[in-house]
Amino acid sequence: MNVKTPNAIDSYVGARIRTRRQLLGMSQERLAEQIGVTFQQVQKYEKGINRIGASRLQRIAEVLHTSPSFFFEQGDSERLAVRGLGGPNHTDPVAEFLQTKEGLVLNRAFLKIADPDIRETIIALVTAMGQAESRGPTAAASTADISHPLGE
Repeated sequence: MNVKTPNAIDSYVGARIRTRRQLLGMSQERLAEQIGVTFQQVQKYEKGINRIGASRLQRIAEVLHTSPSFFFEQGDSERLAVRGLGGPNHTDPVAEFLQTKEGLVLNRAFLKIADPDIRETIIALVTAMGQAESRGPTAAASTADISHPLGE
């Protein structure tokens, strides 16, 4: 039996749809209802098993409050490159993190913070904690690392 393997781009676009849907706290059932398909079809889109037509992708983007180009972006809004999408060694760590429970919770909470100074302080704190972690368990972050967010 010939099992169809998903195309790398279809899988990537599907993963971006899943990430965006989860970020918004939307179920597969609700997305399916909004775009006029079954939730099983949404599952197939998200896994890259079924390809998504242009008009359907446009509708998904509208429902998920984004642009169709969002589903093709990599990293810092780079356009999607086919090279490197084939294997597990080329996964996007940010996308992977956003697909975890912790990533979704942290991202949703962060998006609720309106004050840019508080956001910068949180970024500086997490950056300092990450640097301390990479230096080893006995290293501690200095207050200078936190008091000057974003390298100011």
